[in-house]
Amino acid sequence: MSPPPSGVVRDATPGDAHACAAVYAPYVTGTAVSFETEPPTAEEMAGRIAAAQRAHAWLVLEDGGAVRGYAYGGPFMSRPAYRWSCTVSVYLEPGRRRTGAGRLLYGALFDRLAARGHRVALAGVTLPNEASLGLHRALGFEPVGTYRRVGWKDGAWHDVAWLQRDLGPGPVDVGPPVEPR
Repeated sequence: MSPPPSGVVRDATPGDAHACAAVYAPYVTGTAVSFETEPPTAEEMAGRIAAAQRAHAWLVLEDGGAVRGYAYGGPFMSRPAYRWSCTVSVYLEPGRRRTGAGRLLYGALFDRLAARGHRVALAGVTLPNEASLGLHRALGFEPVGTYRRVGWKDGAWHDVAWLQRDLGPGPVDVGPPVEPR
């Protein structure tokens, strides 16, 4: 049995933007995991953190005084009927993959999103990516479909698998998700 992941999960702050941008940059420049073509600046990342914190969540994994990964939730679609559903993503520095850090971040994120009234989490995974599919399946996500050849990056078309999981039961007559206080 492997040791539990080390570190503390906490809410991201604007001061984490530079570290989050550094964690994310290799996914943009060296893989098709992200369909972005230019890594966001720290300022852009700070804006993303602030937007996620308003109605969803953005959490970081801090270990040894540094941010080693992050997870966040955001809107699934803009129509009001979708407001209880959200997309989720997790990114880790390379040495943290397959250590339980993704589970730790996602577990805290799911709790936070459910407490704010979100009922369904959806994750898009660029294919092929067995590590990400395995993490999502292990956390209770179920495949719901694949968009074929929807992303062009690094000279090739890429499919995106979509997975979803419930975050908690929702009554039929439920109010909209709540903003954090």
